[in-house]
Amino acid sequence: MIQDSTYFLPGNRNGVLLIHGLTGTPTEMRILAKGLNAAGFTVYGMQLAGHCGNEEDLCKTTWQDWYQSVEQAADFLATKVDNLFVAGLSMGAVLSLKLAADRPEQIKGVGVYGVTFFYDGWSIPFWAKHSFFLLGWLKKLNLFQKMLFNEQPPYGLKDERIRATVSESMIGGDSAAAGLAGNPLPALAEMQYLVKHVKPLLSQIYVPCLIMHSTDDDIANINTNAGFVQQSIKGRSKLVKLDESYHLITIDRERRTVINETIEFFNDVINGLDNVEDRGHG
Repeated sequence: MIQDSTYFLPGNRNGVLLIHGLTGTPTEMRILAKGLNAAGFTVYGMQLAGHCGNEEDLCKTTWQDWYQSVEQAADFLATKVDNLFVAGLSMGAVLSLKLAADRPEQIKGVGVYGVTFFYDGWSIPFWAKHSFFLLGWLKKLNLFQKMLFNEQPPYGLKDERIRATVSESMIGGDSAAAGLAGNPLPALAEMQYLVKHVKPLLSQIYVPCLIMHSTDDDIANINTNAGFVQQSIKGRSKLVKLDESYHLITIDRERRTVINETIEFFNDVINGLDNVEDRGHG
């Protein structure tokens, strides 16, 4: 049964919508949420459709369902704030970029954390790196749809203490706290469909983007993912490289850096918006 793991932290009239990753949970964004809220931001940690349940729950949904839940969350948060930002981890970053492309007037800036367009990190087996493109065809042909791509150590975490806690919850079946232990092939196929859809949209993004990525990402290589985004978008961007984390940078060793960089970047955007308004009234 799917559990509701969303959270809303009220603050000022500047809001941040946080989007977790595929098979993940809003919990992986909670530390960042608390940091942003302590700095004054209103924060909504949303839950993607089909998540925080079991593999069957997830496989009933498509990427369009995931994105629809993002749009609904953005609509909700927009009623509470004047300036709306969005930030996501892994697949959540891909969804964040789509929202920025689709809503250029509404979204003021984007936090892009461990963005995953390609599963090509050092922990991904060679055969998997070169077969992900087949997933869409397998789903259309209804082949191997009960298979799972199981998460392997280090589970995106360099910090061994946090890794032990997360893996215990994950393997123990607490998907609301730590996400699923495996990626169902149908969900990975939907992820491929999403990536194919979003890639051409990157050139339509003109809002400022903070791109943060580990140089040692075990899931998504920094050059082909973060570098790809920075080269493709048209707006101002800042790339922050992290050397002491793996994929889940919002909860790994440099989580405080993620918080501080995000606060500084979004506040700079807000100050720029304020200056524009001041000039408009002058």
